[in-house]
Amino acid sequence: MSLTHEELRKKFKSFWEKRGHKEVPPTQLVPQNDPTTLFTGSGMQQFVPNLLGEPHPLGTKLFNVQHCIRVQDIEEVGDNRHDTFFEMMGNWSLGDYFKKEQLNYFFTFLTDKDGGLGLEPKRLYVTAFEGNDHIPQDKESIEVWQEIFKGVGIEAKIGERIFLYDATKNWWSRAGVPENMPPGEPGGPDSEVFYQFDVPHDPRYGKDCHPNCNCGRFLEIGNSVFMEYKKLPDSTFEELPKKNVDFGGGLERFLAAAQNDPDIFKTDVFNDIVRRIELVTTASYSDPKNQSSIRIIADHIKTAVFIIKNGVFPSNKEHGYVLRRLLRRALLKLRSLKKDFKSEDVSVIARSVLSTYGGIYFDISNDESKVTVVVDEEMKKFEKSISTGMKLIEKMQSVDAKAAFDLYQTYGFPLELTEEILKERGHKIDRKAFYEEFNKHKELSRSSSAGKFKGGLADHSEQVIKYHTATHLLHQALFDVLGNDVKQAGSNITGERLRFDFSNSFTPTDEEIKKVEKIINEKINKALPVNFKIMPKSKADKVGARSFFKEKYGEQVKVYYIGETEKNIKDAYSKEFCGGPHVKNTKEISKLKIDKFKKIGSNLYRIYAI
Repeated sequence: MSLTHEELRKKFKSFWEKRGHKEVPPTQLVPQNDPTTLFTGSGMQQFVPNLLGEPHPLGTKLFNVQHCIRVQDIEEVGDNRHDTFFEMMGNWSLGDYFKKEQLNYFFTFLTDKDGGLGLEPKRLYVTAFEGNDHIPQDKESIEVWQEIFKGVGIEAKIGERIFLYDATKNWWSRAGVPENMPPGEPGGPDSEVFYQFDVPHDPRYGKDCHPNCNCGRFLEIGNSVFMEYKKLPDSTFEELPKKNVDFGGGLERFLAAAQNDPDIFKTDVFNDIVRRIELVTTASYSDPKNQSSIRIIADHIKTAVFIIKNGVFPSNKEHGYVLRRLLRRALLKLRSLKKDFKSEDVSVIARSVLSTYGGIYFDISNDESKVTVVVDEEMKKFEKSISTGMKLIEKMQSVDAKAAFDLYQTYGFPLELTEEILKERGHKIDRKAFYEEFNKHKELSRSSSAGKFKGGLADHSEQVIKYHTATHLLHQALFDVLGNDVKQAGSNITGERLRFDFSNSFTPTDEEIKKVEKIINEKINKALPVNFKIMPKSKADKVGARSFFKEKYGEQVKVYYIGETEKNIKDAYSKEFCGGPHVKNTKEISKLKIDKFKKIGSNLYRIYAI
């Protein structure tokens, strides 16, 4: 019987806890205070401050399972290994152990039959950094791997079991390859582990097969990043005094390796979803001609359900745009399998997502109606856009690439449907010209949304840190003026402004908002110290520290407090659970002006400040 995702979660938790690691709860899919990305796209995203030096409340040895979305991969979905929603299983060492321990730990987890996945060592292949003019080859990782494989009777020769790659494949920093790193930025080599399936090499991908070949024979299942260097102003590198390990492995890929089948859609995080699609469409997944469509439907509806759970509604902007695109792409593929599909069919598939992850991410009794209402409503809008598009096409004498794109952009009318209708008339669309129009629009979108679809990492510029600290003052000032009904509903900070959303039982007046601004600037002018203390969550609650209501927290938390000493933290002006980073003193903020205030929903309000 194949390993289930619930069994895998238990094994992973037990493995790291036995080795002295503390579990960190996953952060939200829609991240707070990170203007560079729409969704949490990696397990390490919440640990960026800690990897840059901030202490973590749970210590130096950590692990977690983080649900992620990467929408930049949306066009890749349809093969047996790409998905937009996935889970990263990770472990971290913050200045504790390093390469030897990490690589041995991971190999043990992969191969141990009782405490791990029980994979055959002979199916595992590894990569390491080959070095360049500024940074030496990662000989330590190579030697550790050779020793590990020797212990299981395998001679690990370079080019046969261990493969060396350049910085584009085996280097990590927030800025990418070493040349792109600014002075002061940390980074380091990484070492990936690949699982080999019984798939013949496809010569279309090159004469020789190797772990980074795309023929499907190898699947990357985990990557250990070793942050050991800092870039200097003269473009050379020095070793960091405190070196960190950042590991991430895909839950879905672990399951695929454990059952020795490269198709992640045959693992139990997809089994029920695929079965429901087969049920409502009568299309069999075992038929190769249906597989791409079924994979897209399964992945996109799964991702959409998770986005809806995070309070996002379909729209033409940012998170809502991604949700709408996923749902409509899934609906289009459903239509290709079953012309007369109904909203109940989509709801059946959505419910299978809830049941697959029930008790882990969903409370089915509360979430089911919320999800199905949004899906049903979007289906009606999609059907309306199809109906409108059909009428417009019927009136057109000819439909060129620009007209096809206008239909797509204005009415959400899919290119595939336009092509289908024109085919009946004996015409075809110039796809190249269509995508030229599409890419022109994409470039405009990219510049207007500051690259938010790329899945970047948190901006820790000086101005962002000032605004981040100012949100703490803003949050407390709202309580001072409006009372205890205030609840933070999210924030978004860029180098240009801060945005703060909150709910309240009544609409604040202009005078009350001005009073909030006055209090904030009074606290800034008082030059109050900003400090943090790591403490048990129960104690943090006792001293009155505020928390972001949607987040989950561990037993130990980091509390940033403004205006008091550690001894008198209870009397601090502001006390909040927060990971950092912050200014040291409120005078560094200089001044804050509330630039705009508006209502954005029922009892929901938004403040912009500069």
